Amino acid sequence: MLDDFVLQTILPSTHDLGGFKVHRTLPNKERTMVGPFLFFDQMGPAHLEIGQGIDVRPHPHINLSTVTYLFDGAIDHRDSLGTQARIEPGAVNLMTAGHGIVHSERSPDDERAEGPNLSGIQTWLAMPEAVEEIDPAFEHVTKAQLPTIEAHGARSRIIMGSLWGQTAPTTTYSGTIYADIALDPGASVPIDAAAEERAIYLAMGEATLEGVKLEPQVLYVLRPGISATLRSAHGGRAMLCGGDAFTTPRHVWWNFGSSNRDRIEQAKRDWNAGNFPKVPGDEKEWIEIPAIPKTVSYP
Repeated sequence: MLDDFVLQTILPSTHDLGGFKVHRTLPNKERTMVGPFLFFDQMGPAHLEIGQGIDVRPHPHINLSTVTYLFDGAIDHRDSLGTQARIEPGAVNLMTAGHGIVHSERSPDDERAEGPNLSGIQTWLAMPEAVEEIDPAFEHVTKAQLPTIEAHGARSRIIMGSLWGQTAPTTTYSGTIYADIALDPGASVPIDAAAEERAIYLAMGEATLEGVKLEPQVLYVLRPGISATLRSAHGGRAMLCGGDAFTTPRHVWWNFGSSNRDRIEQAKRDWNAGNFPKVPGDEKEWIEIPAIPKTVSYP
């Protein structure tokens, strides 16, 4: 039975953003975090019309790090540090918000000209209280820099942390595991019990855990200490995420995440007052704070 291996099943909330859908499993009323992961979004898969694209206007973050990972398509990132970086499938964009950063994400012009594809995962990670207010930073890790383990018809790329005897170079601020698992028909991969908290997410295709079928766009939080085998008869794509459990709660409101509710209130005031830095080359637009945000935590 699935309950022998799965502690909790988190169903997604799905939002249609016009041309593509986003499936969000964290934060959720049933659970706020898995290890440091406090936000988990799947974008697409989608193919947009020629001339269209995504335009996520400049917006702020504090006290967390964002991780963007694509299966298909490309996104141009700009931030208030002056960073300009294009992310493509298999690479990682890690943005550390620290005491405050502003960024935008837009489809590149060459992708728009052909009708862009969009498919990937965006996550936010909580930061330990001692480093929540560090200076903002940005890190791009190429596909070639990330270790990939190929065995039994599976290709497992380690995005963050250490798994299967290999370690990704991506910066981590607490114990973190994160991997992209591509399963050919008939493939299998072991899910070991090393991390304190772990979850499996089937992004596309088909897979089973110990012979029990997994549903796409659902986050399966695994029981601590269990080992299991992920298999696919027909092919699939899954994400493994988790890490050390946080001993203090984290609060999320809109794009702000912190251990301190008062810090989030201050960030709201600062954004409304224009006290955050601008994004060079993308200063003309911004996202206003919503009256009722779609992203909130449930402590």
